[in-house]
Amino acid sequence: MLSNASPEKATPPNFSAAEFRSALGMFATGVTIVTALSETGTPIGLTANSFNSVSMSPPLVLWSLARSAGSMAAFSAGSHYAINILSADQQDLAKQFAGKGLDRFAGVAFTPGAGGAPLLEGAVARFECFNRSRYEEGDHVIFVGEVERCTYAQGASPLLFHGGKFYAEHPL
Repeated sequence: MLSNASPEKATPPNFSAAEFRSALGMFATGVTIVTALSETGTPIGLTANSFNSVSMSPPLVLWSLARSAGSMAAFSAGSHYAINILSADQQDLAKQFAGKGLDRFAGVAFTPGAGGAPLLEGAVARFECFNRSRYEEGDHVIFVGEVERCTYAQGASPLLFHGGKFYAEHPL
């Protein structure tokens, strides 16, 4: 007989953090740069591959950010952010926005989107999001954005990430 009762909590993992990271790396993802404006109006942004669709009606997407991230306060407090999906030729830009202790926007062309969030030139798609809700889970915060506007480049190839390396799209 099947029981509908759920266990009270998960069993402890039988793997190391390194094994978990390696297993997660087997899931190929696109590469995004999430951008916004700080309270002082300074552009902020970071490389993220934790992006996914949530709902078509209303149009919702999600991404996540480590609680320890220096930009957490700005992303939490801001009304809008943009998710820029990078093109296959923007690997250097992905690395620039993943770096620490540098001006991530140095030499980067962008236009202001909803709420001033930077829309990066050359991105294959852009989602301009209202900062709808946040959920604290583990060592990250999950951001759910309500998409107010989106654009995409027909036929463009996205930048992909798999197993710790960048790839370009190749149809089978």
